[in-house]
Amino acid sequence: MKILIINGSPKGERSNSLRLANAFAEGMGTRVSTEVETVDLSKLDIRSCKGCFGCWKATPGKCVIKDDMPSVIEKLIAADVIVYSFPLYYFSVPGILKNMIDRMLPMVLPFMAERSDGVGSGSHPARYDMSGKRYVLISTCGFYSAKGNYDAVCGMFDHICGKDNYEKIFCGQGELFAIDALRAQTSAYLDTVNKAGAEFAGSRISDETREELSRLLFPKEQFEAMADASWGVSKDEGNTEKADDSLIFTRQMAALYNKNSFDGNERILEMHYTDLDKRYQIILGKDGSTVIDSDLREASTVINTPYTVWVDIADGKISGTEALGKHLYTVNGDFSLMVNWDRYFGVEKPADKTVSGKKPPVMSAMLIPWCVFWVILPWLGAQWAIIPLAVAALTPAFMIKHELTIYDRLSAGAAAILSAAALITGDTIMPRIISYVIFGGMWLISCFTKEPLCAAYVKYNYGGESALDNPLFMKTNYILAACWGIFYLLTAALAWVLGGHTAIFSILSNILPAAMGAFTAFFINWYPKHLASLPQ
Repeated sequence: MKILIINGSPKGERSNSLRLANAFAEGMGTRVSTEVETVDLSKLDIRSCKGCFGCWKATPGKCVIKDDMPSVIEKLIAADVIVYSFPLYYFSVPGILKNMIDRMLPMVLPFMAERSDGVGSGSHPARYDMSGKRYVLISTCGFYSAKGNYDAVCGMFDHICGKDNYEKIFCGQGELFAIDALRAQTSAYLDTVNKAGAEFAGSRISDETREELSRLLFPKEQFEAMADASWGVSKDEGNTEKADDSLIFTRQMAALYNKNSFDGNERILEMHYTDLDKRYQIILGKDGSTVIDSDLREASTVINTPYTVWVDIADGKISGTEALGKHLYTVNGDFSLMVNWDRYFGVEKPADKTVSGKKPPVMSAMLIPWCVFWVILPWLGAQWAIIPLAVAALTPAFMIKHELTIYDRLSAGAAAILSAAALITGDTIMPRIISYVIFGGMWLISCFTKEPLCAAYVKYNYGGESALDNPLFMKTNYILAACWGIFYLLTAALAWVLGGHTAIFSILSNILPAAMGAFTAFFINWYPKHLASLPQ
């Protein structure tokens, strides 16, 4: 199947609409064999129609103008699917695309003909066999929604392609596709466009997919605030002075604030651009955000960063957590704003998926076999070791929807072997001592790998595999893995010393892990905040 994409954007390959068109064509390629060609009108010499009708009289089927248009007509005739990709310019198509459409006159005959679709009061028959061709319009516009803005476009293509004889994907908020920092939203939309292409290749775009395509990337109020801030000039009448780039940038960031995240406490985020020696404050309140650059108030959170670093973070060149881990910027004050940044600024990323397509691993898969083993043996005796043995054997089946880590498999296997040993020998003390050695050893050994044990589970809350490139995340998890490893080796030593004092040890073996858990909860909040506040 030959797919011809007519790129009618003056931006050429930088076109936001072209991103959608390419995603659509790629989606078609997942269902049928395709041959895709893109005609970039911005690179071609296509002059305006003279209205001389030479292509109807003097040189039938051929334009008297010698430029690149004849080659475009050849491609239009050869294509099976024609995708018109363009931005909305003043409620119609850009001039370079309108020029091309005007120059399509040689493709029709001069004679009058009636239309069967009720469009207009007449037409001209096609000079070439264009039956069976399929048409798609893909366009982005700068309004918050495409709805109600494409009347002129649809009216024109009703005449060109025939009413209801073309598919259309019109997307508002088009400029957002060029902003790397908003890739979470735009990538999800492009995935839907890709799905639409696959469905179109099969038969038609489903109603469910059309509904997804009609959803806004951002709410109207939030998008319009971002768009207004991007121009850098005041709305005040007569004020044409352009704001400083760093102030424009801060206003755009503030516009991303999700006021639904307001929890009753007004927050003041101060952006201190250390390389520019400029300070701006973003007031995050119930009704939205406000940026001030004078009469600054006491800030609840202060980010000390070179302006260039924060721009790189916004452009997606480096993640915010990775930059913080590398100490490229510092944070003072309320660190909870940083922890919940995605919630406050409305750029929450989709949940990370594992390669297998299953749900991410959960630490309970590793802990359940051990916990049952440690509870059953001291309180019920070796004769009940069949219970932890069964639990260890069945845990992988219970977790079938989740990806299993090597630690899950090692834990299930070790707990099963030790349960069987207790069942056979009747001994409950030595298997428990060995279990603590094995469990502590897993934690410690993981400190010498690229992924400490705890990171294998919690990384999915911090961007998945990309979290492993975050020095702050990794340092925190290495320390915690070492602490837990040492803790369980000391537990094994305590079990050896206490020996038969089962009741005393059982009480301690419950109290001490609870205390260690409390330390962990404290550490994961305190340590990143501590590192983030250290001078650069």
